[in-house]
Formats: sequence, C-alpha cells, structure tokens
Amino acid sequence: CCREAVCLGKIKPMIPNCFYRISIKALILDETRAKFLVIQEKNGKWEFPGGGLDWGENYDNGLRRELHEEMGLEATYIATQPSYFITQQKQENDIWFANIFFEVCVKNLDFTPSEECVALQFVTAEEALKLPAFPNVHALALLFDPKNH
Repeated sequence: CCREAVCLGKIKPMIPNCFYRISIKALILDETRAKFLVIQEKNGKWEFPGGGLDWGENYDNGLRRELHEEMGLEATYIATQPSYFITQQKQENDIWFANIFFEVCVKNLDFTPSEECVALQFVTAEEALKLPAFPNVHALALLFDPKNH
C-alpha cells in the first residue's frame, strides 16, 4: 500500500500516478486584505504556513496542528470553504501535489522560530513574485485577487 511506503520513511513515497499529496495552506491576510502572509524557511525560501494533511485528518485540525508546529500560532478562525486550489509537480521527485488554501485568522503573529519558519512578512502578489519562493507561492500570487476576500 502507498501509505506503508510513506510511513516506513522511504525517500520517495510510493504514490500511484492517480493520487496527489494533499497540503493545506493558511491564507492569512493583512487588515487591507490586499497582502498575504508568507513565511521564510531556514533554507531561505518563502512558503505559506501549513503542510501535509495527515491520513484521516480534516483540514481544520490539520491547519491548527501545522500552525502550532511550524510557528507556535493559534488559529482563531478557519474558513469552511477553500479560497484557492493549486496542483503542481515537484521537480525533485516527480510527485504531484495539491495545495488547498483556506482563509485563516490567528490570535497574534508572535511566532516561535523553527526550521520551517525563521521570518514572516505580508506581501502583495507582485512582491511575492519577486521572492525566492517555492513554486506554490508564485502560483498563488498569479491567482490572488484581493476583491475576492
């Protein structure tokens, strides 16, 4: 089973071609709702808060877990419907993944640094396109429309 390969810690998960690795992402907007939050990982690349959805986990619990694990933040609101859905293929292992973005509000931005978050900032879509970022940041920047939020 493909889950066993992932659980056994194999370098390349055995994910059949008809499946996507699901990653849930927090779309945290500033007060103008024209900028969104990105976080910088220890490797210098910018990303969205969030991560892989665990087997059997719902999006709400997954986002709360990821925000706490990555940044020590507490979600006060998570939308019930996604705002954006992006699919891409990772270059390094050819695995297709889907990023599902939910609008999220957090109690505050007093984050605890970790490997996955050493800095954070609000950016416009145009600013995000200029960042050294993971492909999903640039993909969302091309889709982002503040009028929809």
